[in-house]
Amino acid sequence: MEQKYNPYDNVLKVVKSAADILGYSDSDIEAVKYPERELKVSIPVRMDDGTTHVFTGYRIQHSTSRGPAKGGIRFHPDVNADEVRALAAWMTFKCAVVNIPYGGGKGGVVCDPSKLSENEIRAIARRYTAAIAPLIGPDQDIPAPDVGTNAAVMGWIMDTYSMLKGHCVHGVVTGKPLELGGAVGRNDATGRGVMFTTRNILDKLDIPMEGTTAAIQGAGNVGSVTARLLHEEGVKVTALSDVSGGIYNPEGLDIPAVLAWLSADRKHLLKDYQAEGVSHISNEELLELPVTVLVPAALENQINAGNAEKIQAKVIVEAANGPTTSEADEILARKGVVIVPDILANAGGVVVSYFEWVQNIQSVSWNEETVNEKLKEIMDSAFASVWELAREKDAPLRMGAYLIALKRVVDAKSARAIWP
Repeated sequence: MEQKYNPYDNVLKVVKSAADILGYSDSDIEAVKYPERELKVSIPVRMDDGTTHVFTGYRIQHSTSRGPAKGGIRFHPDVNADEVRALAAWMTFKCAVVNIPYGGGKGGVVCDPSKLSENEIRAIARRYTAAIAPLIGPDQDIPAPDVGTNAAVMGWIMDTYSMLKGHCVHGVVTGKPLELGGAVGRNDATGRGVMFTTRNILDKLDIPMEGTTAAIQGAGNVGSVTARLLHEEGVKVTALSDVSGGIYNPEGLDIPAVLAWLSADRKHLLKDYQAEGVSHISNEELLELPVTVLVPAALENQINAGNAEKIQAKVIVEAANGPTTSEADEILARKGVVIVPDILANAGGVVVSYFEWVQNIQSVSWNEETVNEKLKEIMDSAFASVWELAREKDAPLRMGAYLIALKRVVDAKSARAIWP
């Protein structure tokens, strides 16, 4: 029987490889291998039809050695403990590689938002918040949006937590509506970070942005913003997909028109999009297109041992968390494909979440130009550090990123020592 893919095993494999290069003993990284806290909760909700349904939720804190846990909340039918565990660990290393003072956490609820009313989603969010309230807080663990959640959900979580505390607590979540202390630029932050990273890697490879072809898997917040910003930079985005499938035009998609159509009605899916020169393809076919840049911006385990040999892109910029398995990494390395890892490429979201948190706890406000300038500075600096170390160690960029991140996490744990 084929062994089920476990994303946390993928994390541990990369961590062990990085530890070996750094000369760490098993004892040095032992604590990093285990999440600090794991909470599983039952979420009873009165549905619109009068019935009661109990949903399952998780909140996992992988590490708080460098600061409060930080990580999104995912509403998706495939949420499970192993996925949340891996996502929490990726957040630990993501925050470390861009050197912001957070650890890693993640949460999720097993549900399908597309089949729920707004009232039901709000009820899930509020009851879930009440269940995990002992673990979260601006000094403990700060959730944010992820797949299936958005600013509105963060607003409900902030309100619920504030009601439980008896006073307004803006800093308990990031990615909130602007009216509740959200940061300008936060909605575009992850996609903007992906754009900065794509620009940086193409510059290192002497490939111009203008006219370079790209395919983007995923048309959610991250994928759509990435598509828009790459298009504005002159990149020819030839393919884009969502859960229903993809669209492809080798001459380049009219990205503003596609995104306007998607946003006109939340029920619009790309399988129904029609335009001259556009053909319909599957998500699997999109990954294998002859493009220079491939941006997986959907879910984990999309590029694996089963399709890695068919990948034709020269560069992969991981906008999703964990889209490439370790087996696929090895295959792609042999093919000479350059991969910019998720913990670097998609860190723009958590960087601007950090900006939002700083503004909340200091009661200050920055304009969007300031936010974007600070984001670019951090993303460019992190990329340069990873690139230089990877070259020095003759290692892939993923390993360069993990070498930097793991050292920062282990150094913090070592400085604090084990209590008691």
